[in-house]
Amino acid sequence: MKGLNELTIRGAYEGLKNKEFTSVDLTKACLERIKERNKDINAFISIFEENALVEAKRADEMIEAGQQQMLTGIPFAVKDAIDTLDARSTGAAKILDNYVPPFEATVITKIRAQGAVLLGKNNCDAFGHGASNENSMYGPVANPHDLTKVSGGSSGGSAAAVADYQCIFAIAEDTGGSIRQPASFCGIVGLRPSYGRNSRYGIMPMASSLDTVGPMGKTVEDIAILMEVMAGKDDKDATTVTDAVPKYSKNLDKKEKFVIGLPQEYFNIDGMDEETRKIVEEKIEKIKSNSEFDVEFKEVSLPYTKYGIPVYYIIVPSEDSSNLGRLDGVRYGVRSSEAHDLYNIYAKSRGEGFPEEVKRRIMVGTYSLSSGYYDAYYSKAQKVRTLIIEDFNQAFAQVDLLITPTSPFTAFGIGAKKDDVMAMYLADVFVSPSAVAGLPGISIPVGKDSKNLSVGMQIIGPRLSEEKLLNFASLVENI
Repeated sequence: MKGLNELTIRGAYEGLKNKEFTSVDLTKACLERIKERNKDINAFISIFEENALVEAKRADEMIEAGQQQMLTGIPFAVKDAIDTLDARSTGAAKILDNYVPPFEATVITKIRAQGAVLLGKNNCDAFGHGASNENSMYGPVANPHDLTKVSGGSSGGSAAAVADYQCIFAIAEDTGGSIRQPASFCGIVGLRPSYGRNSRYGIMPMASSLDTVGPMGKTVEDIAILMEVMAGKDDKDATTVTDAVPKYSKNLDKKEKFVIGLPQEYFNIDGMDEETRKIVEEKIEKIKSNSEFDVEFKEVSLPYTKYGIPVYYIIVPSEDSSNLGRLDGVRYGVRSSEAHDLYNIYAKSRGEGFPEEVKRRIMVGTYSLSSGYYDAYYSKAQKVRTLIIEDFNQAFAQVDLLITPTSPFTAFGIGAKKDDVMAMYLADVFVSPSAVAGLPGISIPVGKDSKNLSVGMQIIGPRLSEEKLLNFASLVENI
């Protein structure tokens, strides 16, 4: 029999509705799992046990009063790069070790308004800078399926917490793959929504023209349920779209014809693990041979894919260097004890409070934006970004969705790529191009390799095609 903490959102909702257990029971089950496993996995930086039980009791009262909504009483976790009201939010960097926001991300407010129970804040690469969750100043996050492997990044703590049943679902952010890649490594479902579909207000900004916030869960249905709550226009974020939010969870079983593109550049890249490729291709063959689906496959080309990583690692550090300027040890956050004048407040506080990867990106970004180099780097990267977007537009003129591997390999060993910056950056080679283009993408687990490590398949759609994306992902999820 499954433990309460292993339930999906739908299972938890039905159990609470039918009085099979209480939110307090469900919350205690998650907290017990966290106590048992967090010392080994390190998925949580902060745990709000006392407050979580208060929220759970309040949720039980809501349910008793007939006020239950889909997320009422359901325990969840939040990536620590997302602000939560009156709850410590460090961004996994020591410069914010004592930071307790007086405001909250819009998407979290929407979820908590339904009576969901906040368990704590998940470990991550500091400010989202990384692909392995080894760039946290609170230690790396281990993969729950093999504690010697990474969980992926930057939302590795959130992925590991869901995969290890420490929470029912988690909310994270994806700038260039930070939801999808760790979802693949940990064997869960993770969605990067279209840019502008969900509000970014209250997200610690990394690269403002790419940042998105999305859900991580155990099933595609979990993701659909969460998107119905999270998505929508927000006056606090001018980039959010006014398009109506579909009833995503109501359309998951809708049978329709799909034309699916297979971009060859994603299957024939240097460094691709053969076993990973084979598992994804076997899933595609199962879809092709399933008589219940009306699916046509086409080979397509995305020739500018190879420029996705170079473009990403010019634009993102450039925007990083601007956004992180607010962290100076003056207005909030931790000030170095050695800072005795204005220069040293900046230099010492940032030197002690930022990890190496954050410093590297600030330096690269500042260089790219500097006089004499702006046109050669940042401006040119933006022009190539336009070509990448056009690549996808041409592909989606022929097909409804694209299927690719989520990552070219499964989870690697902790420390294995730590000193090889370029190898670490290439871990996001399949997830960065669609992020640069502002497109939605979902990673669903499709199998395990001979080392029992999870393999994810990515499905990419045109902008604001989440409804079709989730529909197709749900249909193929259990083939």
